Amino acid sequence: MAKQVPLVDYLQLGEQPHLTAHRCVDCGARYFDRRNACASCFGDRFVEETVATEGEVRAFTIVTFAAPGVPVPFVAAVIDCGGVSVRANLVHVEPDADHVHLGMKVRLVTFPIGTDDDGVEAIAFGFEPLVPAATAGGA
Repeated sequence: MAKQVPLVDYLQLGEQPHLTAHRCVDCGARYFDRRNACASCFGDRFVEETVATEGEVRAFTIVTFAAPGVPVPFVAAVIDCGGVSVRANLVHVEPDADHVHLGMKVRLVTFPIGTDDDGVEAIAFGFEPLVPAATAGGA
């Protein structure tokens, strides 16, 4: 198997890929990037916390214009994963309002996005519907 690296530091690869957040010990705020101090309470103690791999779409937009070379349309979304807001693209779903809706149940998935000259594969993440669109019943 080729060596794999996550696209972002908070994506943990392996048998059960997941995201990790830094939770402020003092107020519970969660951040994906490293922090020296909490933006909510200015606390400086953090613990690493595993983020739920399933969630619910809280907001989304269908992107139809992007930088050159970025395929469109695609769905950018905010997913509530057990109280943690995750910004990610929805994958394996048609990018239209007939197939994406608020409250849609989704799960984390990973996928390769490229391989460098040394054979190292970059891995990204997104979220896919828990129920395939063909069986979702338009809910």
